[in-house]
Order: sequence, then structure tokens, then C-alpha cells
Amino acid sequence: MVLEFTESGIYCPAGRFHIDPWHPVDRALITHGHADHSYPGHGHYLATHAALPVIRHRLGDITAEGIAYGERRDIHGVTVSFHPAGHVPGSAQIRIEHRGEVWCVSGDYKTAPDALSEPWEPVRCDAFITECTFGLPVFDWEPEDVLTDQLNGWWRANREAGRTSLIGAYSLGKAQRVMTMADTQIGPILTHGAVENTNAVLRGQGVALPETIRVTPETDLKAHPGALVIAPPGALAQPWARRFGAQSQGIASGWMALRGVRRRRAADRGFVISDHADWKGLNAAIAETGATRIFATHGYTTVFRQWLEEQGFDAEIVQTEFGDELLEAEGAEA
Repeated sequence: MVLEFTESGIYCPAGRFHIDPWHPVDRALITHGHADHSYPGHGHYLATHAALPVIRHRLGDITAEGIAYGERRDIHGVTVSFHPAGHVPGSAQIRIEHRGEVWCVSGDYKTAPDALSEPWEPVRCDAFITECTFGLPVFDWEPEDVLTDQLNGWWRANREAGRTSLIGAYSLGKAQRVMTMADTQIGPILTHGAVENTNAVLRGQGVALPETIRVTPETDLKAHPGALVIAPPGALAQPWARRFGAQSQGIASGWMALRGVRRRRAADRGFVISDHADWKGLNAAIAETGATRIFATHGYTTVFRQWLEEQGFDAEIVQTEFGDELLEAEGAEA
């Protein structure tokens, strides 16, 4: 096999490298900057130029190299290339070719375009390792314009009622996507420090984001009436959020499609905004790869594998230590 599944992660024995390993290894190819895919301690990192700034911001002093989308790199006779995944800025699927056989590791991906991330591109391959975080038919995302109208309608109504709008969104990707959807004519956008730190990194590499104001102990909140405040989900239940007085709280996550999660979060509003592919997106992506062998990882793997087998695919489940958006919905900041 071109790739093997080991205790440290997905491994290419011919190329002597791992992909998104969760234990320290000599050479790691990284799909994107989220903490469950870019761990500390590796000897050498390879990621897209657009992903590296956030990875360096999170991990500190690492030995790392950038690569352009579509650029082919030979590693011990194995050809690798990185292709847009549509998940967060800089996210990639990794194509691995050896002796005429092509495998692709999706990392996390989203097939529907947004105004933030590089649009997903299909990668033709023989074997496809796919996430299935939202691998059930119940997960069916609304178009971006509909989600945008929902977000801004909520914000506008809160402002008219004299409330501040607080929305929980993961600091890398989701928070910035909410910003690109927000109508700044309604009011200012305030950000939690964790979100603003990521904003600074992304702006430094040329990502266009609307103007935001970092919330500090010195921030005069009365000077920003009816603001939209973006913070990690966990911050909404902390004393940090109480300073905003009369408020409405929302959560942006694909898990808001499930009523039970919405109830547990006790938010006033759940926005079904996800940076992962929904059921239709997963199936469309697999079809476009042309792969006949599918490995399902992190998500509804059992159900999704059964569905794939019924469609005629050779499907298997791969156990990994990658997380999913449930961490966001439950308020963890990984």
C-alpha cells in the first residue's frame, strides 16, 4: 500500500513521511493549522505557504517549509502535492503518487465555496482517505447567502432591541468566515483576544478581513452599541461575556443542526455554519475523485462506510486521533 495506518498516524513507508501525525515524527506533511492536525514535536514540517503562518503562530520555533498548491515535490521517489481543501485558509488535501498508484488524504474539507478559504478542488486518485464528520443525511447545509441573511437578520434585530450579539466560533476559520458574512453597516465587530491574534496572523499574510476591535479590560463597551462580538465558544459561558450586559448569544457550528446539541449549549440562536462537507458534499467529493477504495475517518464512520459499501465502493474505517466540530459546539478551544 502507498500509505499505512500506524500508531503515530498516516505513514508513507516509501517516502518515509507521515501526514498529520499525532505523535512526534521526523518528517510531517500537514494539511492545515487546526490543533488536531498540526501537533508539536515533529522534526520537519511541510505545509502550504498559506497554512504555515498560523502553524508557526501556534507551535512556535519549528523547522518548516512551505509549498505552493499544485507544486510537485519528490520525497525519496514519492511524488507529493497539496491541493485546496476549502476548509480554512491554507488547508490542503495531500496527493501521494508512487509507482503509478495515487492516494489522496483529504484532511478536513468543504466542497461549498465561501468568501474566506481557497475553493476545494477534486483530486483524481485510486484511494481516498476522507473525513466524515457530518456523514449523515440530516446534515444538509444551506447556501452561503441564506446563512449570511440569517446571521445579519439576528444581529440587526438584536441591535434594534438594545442587545449586543455574541457569537461563538472557532478562532481559526469559523470566526473569520463569520466576519466575511457580517454586514458591517449594522455595527462594529469586536473580537476576543484569541480570535484577534489569529486575525493578525491572517492579515499579515494578505487575507482580507473587515475591521475588528480587540476586546481588552480597557475597552469602552458603551462606545460600541449593538456590536457583533466574536469569541471562542467556551468564552460565552465565562465571566468574560457578562461584561456586555444585555445580550443574545449564538453558536456557529454544523452541530447546531442537532437539537440536542443546541439545547446543551443553551444559546439563544444556533447557526448551522460548518467548515466541513455535509452529506451531499462528502458524496460528491468521493464521486469526483474517481477512487474505488475509500477510507473513512473521524466522524460517523460506521454508518458512512456501510453507505459506501452499498454504493459499490471498497470502504474501510481508519481510526485516528483527529477531532471534529463537536469540540467547537461544546466550547473547547484546541
